[in-house]
Amino acid sequence: MDFYSAFLVIIVFLIGLSFGSFLNVVVYRLPKKSSLVTPPSSCPACENRLGFIELIPLLGYLILKGRCKHCAMKISLRYPLVELTTGLLFVLIYTYFGLTIDTLFYLTLLFLLLAIALIDLEHRIVPNTMVAVGLGLGFIFYIPALADLWLNLPAWMVVKRNVIDAAGGFLLGGAIMLIILLVSRGGMGAGDMKLMALIGLYVGLRGAALVMLLGFFLGAVVGVTFMVLGKLTRKDALPFAPYLSLAALIEVLWGEQIWNWYLNLLN
Repeated sequence: MDFYSAFLVIIVFLIGLSFGSFLNVVVYRLPKKSSLVTPPSSCPACENRLGFIELIPLLGYLILKGRCKHCAMKISLRYPLVELTTGLLFVLIYTYFGLTIDTLFYLTLLFLLLAIALIDLEHRIVPNTMVAVGLGLGFIFYIPALADLWLNLPAWMVVKRNVIDAAGGFLLGGAIMLIILLVSRGGMGAGDMKLMALIGLYVGLRGAALVMLLGFFLGAVVGVTFMVLGKLTRKDALPFAPYLSLAALIEVLWGEQIWNWYLNLLN
């Protein structure tokens, strides 16, 4: 890797850390229906406004040794971990897709999914606001693709996902989850149905099928493991958004390889 490439990776990582800091705000405030802008971030214990050092993603936590400088309250390790995870996610997608519109496209999806997964883990809800934002941005991404059917637009403006494929993924994801919702009589939440429709819009028809299969598989593995360990019973419900989100990440990065491996097994 040359100096220029390494410099870009560092910049992408720093941008990811900043988005991770904002993601922490979203995860903390959105379920409470609080403003994401005001009031400024403050310590939940002493309510002192966070200073410049404290607001530096990841580095601020390390400098302060994980404690508020005013009251010495211990800061949750979740905050730097979310920032670090988001930074690494940005680097991973950038490294895979390069400096293209597809990087922005998939980062939009995965950033929202990470926020939704964290909220679902803590509050057992899939926020309609996050789903609506994801759908709205997704449709905006596809506008150049639609225009490209009649106009010869530059390649950098057009995502590689076919619009018809995206529509198929949106319908398939939502429809199958709706059927499961009706059959299970509450075993599957309406939020999961909306979330799967959102994911399908970004990953397409075949991708939606793979995400659902992987999501159910990952959820089953974790559920069985927790039951064996005695930390879960058959009556307990697991939040499903984290498994769909992880499955979506796997599909974005390795979906084609998984499908090719599966098709080779059939031959």
